[in-house]
Amino acid sequence: MIRFDRILTLLTHLVFSTLPGLAQSPPIIIELRAPAYPLVTLDPNTSAWSFSNNLYDDAVRHWSGKSFPLLGVLKVDGVAYRFLGKEEIELVPIAKMGEHAEWSAKYTVQEPPKNWVSLHFADAHWKTGSAPFGTLDKEPNSKTDWQEPKIWVRREVILKEDLVGKPVYLEFTHDDDAIMYVNGIEVANTGQATGKNRRVKLSEEVVKTLKKGKNIVAGYCYNRVANGFFDFGIFTEKKNSVFFTKEAVQKSANVQATQTNYIFDCGPVELSVSFIAPVFLDNLDLVARPVNYLAYEVKSRDGKKHNIELYLEASTNWALNSPLQDAVISQYKAGNLQYVKTGSKSQEILGKKGDDLRIDWGYFYMAAEANKTKSAIGNGVALRSQFLKNQTFSSSDQGKQIVLTQKFSTEEHYSDKILIGYDDIYSIQYFGKNLRPYWNRNENSSIEKQFELAHKEFVQLKEDCDQFDAELWNTAKRTGGDAYAALCALAYRQAIAAHKLVEAPNGDLLWLSKENDSNGSIGTVDITYPSAPLFLYYNPELAKALMNHIFYYSESRRWTKPFAAHDIGTYPIGNGQTYGGDMPVEESGNMLILAYAIARMEKNAEYAEKHWDVLTTWTDYLVEYGLDPENQLCTDDFAGHFAHNANLSAKAIVGIASYGYLAEMLGKKEVSQKYISIAKDMASKWKSMAADGDHYKLTFDKPGTWSQKYNLVWDKLLNMNIFDKSIFTTEVNYYLTKQNEYGLPLDNRRAYTKTDWIMWSATMADDKDTFQKFINPVYKFMNETTDRVPMSDWVYTDKLVRSGFKARAVVGGYFIKMLEEKIHKQK
Repeated sequence: MIRFDRILTLLTHLVFSTLPGLAQSPPIIIELRAPAYPLVTLDPNTSAWSFSNNLYDDAVRHWSGKSFPLLGVLKVDGVAYRFLGKEEIELVPIAKMGEHAEWSAKYTVQEPPKNWVSLHFADAHWKTGSAPFGTLDKEPNSKTDWQEPKIWVRREVILKEDLVGKPVYLEFTHDDDAIMYVNGIEVANTGQATGKNRRVKLSEEVVKTLKKGKNIVAGYCYNRVANGFFDFGIFTEKKNSVFFTKEAVQKSANVQATQTNYIFDCGPVELSVSFIAPVFLDNLDLVARPVNYLAYEVKSRDGKKHNIELYLEASTNWALNSPLQDAVISQYKAGNLQYVKTGSKSQEILGKKGDDLRIDWGYFYMAAEANKTKSAIGNGVALRSQFLKNQTFSSSDQGKQIVLTQKFSTEEHYSDKILIGYDDIYSIQYFGKNLRPYWNRNENSSIEKQFELAHKEFVQLKEDCDQFDAELWNTAKRTGGDAYAALCALAYRQAIAAHKLVEAPNGDLLWLSKENDSNGSIGTVDITYPSAPLFLYYNPELAKALMNHIFYYSESRRWTKPFAAHDIGTYPIGNGQTYGGDMPVEESGNMLILAYAIARMEKNAEYAEKHWDVLTTWTDYLVEYGLDPENQLCTDDFAGHFAHNANLSAKAIVGIASYGYLAEMLGKKEVSQKYISIAKDMASKWKSMAADGDHYKLTFDKPGTWSQKYNLVWDKLLNMNIFDKSIFTTEVNYYLTKQNEYGLPLDNRRAYTKTDWIMWSATMADDKDTFQKFINPVYKFMNETTDRVPMSDWVYTDKLVRSGFKARAVVGGYFIKMLEEKIHKQK
């Protein structure tokens, strides 16, 4: 049983007392064991996480899972304690993946005989194709077009020697389900899931089969819906020295909304470390500032004086899509700060688009106060050796590592900080125009100016972070309980980091999402819709910025269909929709509902009035087609197309009602009466069409089915009174009978769910106790899941694994319960 009563205990260790002006009150402890811990969260490109319980158990990773090496070592009286990251095993390719080198294989899209994985299977009649295999129109990195649901691939690997006794790894990328075999032995079975660069260490039994000569690596992949992609390779370890073998002892890990706090024992001293992102949504300059902090404090545990040296090392990976790309490194002093810097040699600005990509233009920086800091660049092996031996660093611009060190002694306590940031130069291409990041929108700033501001403002910002984190916790706890508060704290930076803030040429503020771990779309409306509660709560201007590009797309006549677009491209290129299918009812309903939600938050409908013609077009579309939607996708597109979707119909009705109430706010009395009347009439028909005894159906034509009707929550939040209130009670009571150990399934078809929609369905309940009955299982899943990735929103409710998705903005939807309280207080 989760001890929520222990969550709100006080942490007395983490007080940066030597930095004047810092808050002396200790922060709250949140005992949630996060699936992954946010460390550096600037935007979708610079988003770094710890995927392990202890900060030193694994390499720091980009949200996609690729390594972002960041090593932290504290040397105490000559003894080095590694507290951050891990010296990664360097892999040598035996058979490269297609992302590094094109390879060919035999494949078929027709189910083969059962022995198709064996070494001696006759595959001469199979087709030959180059990897990666994928849907070319949606996965531009594919080499062989794969449009069918399933594919079977046999890759021949010729070895020059036996691999017995060597550490060997299989790495593979799959969308969706995959099963992998080596010489006929199954080595991986993902179940219904997607994955990017999954790595499996092969057992001794399998490695013994890897003999000199011909070997077969075989793989099966099942693309259930939308994009398909399949790639795999074999690797072994490169022998090299590991220097930082002694680990600190981690005592705690504590995720707050704006900071992640750790405490370690390093021999005779205690080390406290905080990764801080002061992203307050009502301050756009801070939201856009491309700098985070690694702040630390060292305390003597025995009252004796100790000589201390901090070593922080990053690699060129932070500024590369692939570690194999060429990079440049440098060090310099500017103003009060000492910098180290890295970036790709090619600098192809906005040269790549897609999902599983990392930025390879612009530059990554670390900086610290110059009079306290030394820097070094070069080969990691040499730099680590010199640090351990107390030798002077011999820097070289030929390596892949950048280093900052700080040296001091203390018999009490000492505090300092390292600044970590990224200058992407240009962030987004928007209908043919390359846009600077918001912090440099007027082209009158520089990355050094941003670092100087971050350096000077740190003390105040740390106080502000402490206060904000406490306020968020207390508000979320009051509205939804301890488990809810913990999930909101973890969701805060994840949701924000999946966006980029820029200004359009016409002056519009653009808060553009990347559809992480899905298809990489930019500005997706059905990402905006679930994420919006966070931004509605803290700053409606950002909620507008989630929508401005879609309004512009239609109003500029670049998008001419009578319903809202799905997206404006593939991140970071926003030149027009690239998603393969439209979601007419879904996206139009989303835009209308959010337009009314903004009006309610601002207590005026000026924003809607500005876009009235387009809103009218979308509303009329919903009036004609929304009650009983034809065969089409909704936001839960992984479930596939289906018609007569009752929840989608509810969205259409609430969208029409939203338009009616906006008209009322604008003094358009006849328009208001007309559309509110239409919505109420449709809601009455909906109740009759969807009724199925003690609940309401998944689709109007299928009795005995059910689904979460999360779209109804806006009728309750915005006090529309369109749907019969008994529907809410009936549905919530029925949901309680359908819960599994880790949550409420999305519908009757499968055991998976969407955690954001659970939050919305739970908010339909009239009391906090019932709300918590839905939230506690979600907390339990996140606290215990074996999938160590930034929170997934698409998970199973009967087992501790995700079905897909990670690091997505939609967890901003967790804030809907807080939003409900705020809206109702405004009445």
